[in-house]
Amino acid sequence: MAIRKIFNDPIYGLISFPSDLIYQLIDHPHFQRLRRIKQLGMSSLVYPGATHTRFHHALGATHLCDRLLTQLRLKGVDISAEEHESTLIAILLHDIGHGPYSHALEGEIIPVHHEDISTHIIGRLNEELDGKLSLAKDIFDKQYDKAFLSQIISGQVDVDRMDYLCRDSFYTGVAEGIIGYDRIIKMMDVRDNQLVIEEKGIHSVEKFLLSRFFMYQQVYLHHASIAADHMLKVWLQLYKTELHSKNIEPTSQLDQLLLLNKADMETKGIDQFLDLDDTDLIQAIKRSRDIKDKGLSLIAQNIINRRLHAIETQSTLWVKPDLQRIRSNVSQSLSYNKEILEKMINLGHEKVQLYDHLGEILILEKKSGNVVTLSSISRLNLSQTPLNLYFVTYPKFG
Repeated sequence: MAIRKIFNDPIYGLISFPSDLIYQLIDHPHFQRLRRIKQLGMSSLVYPGATHTRFHHALGATHLCDRLLTQLRLKGVDISAEEHESTLIAILLHDIGHGPYSHALEGEIIPVHHEDISTHIIGRLNEELDGKLSLAKDIFDKQYDKAFLSQIISGQVDVDRMDYLCRDSFYTGVAEGIIGYDRIIKMMDVRDNQLVIEEKGIHSVEKFLLSRFFMYQQVYLHHASIAADHMLKVWLQLYKTELHSKNIEPTSQLDQLLLLNKADMETKGIDQFLDLDDTDLIQAIKRSRDIKDKGLSLIAQNIINRRLHAIETQSTLWVKPDLQRIRSNVSQSLSYNKEILEKMINLGHEKVQLYDHLGEILILEKKSGNVVTLSSISRLNLSQTPLNLYFVTYPKFG
């Protein structure tokens, strides 16, 4: 029997969970690894308080899920004790496949999406625990016949987003991310196997959508955060090149993993990947400061000392004359060869959308009892064009 711990969470206060199996999973090395992976990647270079981890977020999302499931059962929704526990396990493990620095290096270290790795880990844990996670895996994979349980974990208004908005807002100090999660949870119900929100909760849902939109603009896509994330990606590309050119002696597990071919990375490479965290990247970056390669050593020093690359953003695609101007200015300032220069100058694109019409939020009308889409009754302009952000990052010159 696992010891039922109480966690003191800075957002929700004292929280605990209703089954020994959940505590057994929390104590597993794969889950404990999330303590060493930052939730917001390189954003702590912009918001000094943003050092919270995937571990914090997973516990918080599981707590909100427990509250929501309890609320739904009080409303008469048919949720068994096994379904309750399994849904909590599914949300607890939803980010277990994240690698070092979370989304900043998504697909860069190993060419597999974190959700696919999460599915793999849940399957592995299920074997370790003699099939006790089978239902949780079905709910996570959206294969269970009660669709609303999967929607609680992954949807436009889910406990994952509720927690990360509250948590990221708290740790960054950006108040625009604050949402009324408690009211949203109390307004949720189920109709025809679909998660719905009672009509009197519509304003809280609209505030939720706006908060997420503002957090993307102010935190997740902050220009300095984008620059820092791309510096990390450039460093990794240059580091891989030096490893494969045998200019760096492979001494760490990260090195061994990066030397694998693609086929091996997608099989035995996952085992090595699951032993990595942010500390492995930091050690490698610090080590590469002394590498002879000018580009690699410079970018490593700049990451460690927070000398961020410059970034220029606009709402349309970059045109050749503007890129040639940047290349010319950088090449005149820094004596890089053309190959390194191309790697140091990075183009990117991000899109922020207020509302996803493919996964409509369903509203339960009070008088008629009908279920309608949010877009059909909301006062917000949910059909507005997504905000496109095209950017280029490069070493500062001058």
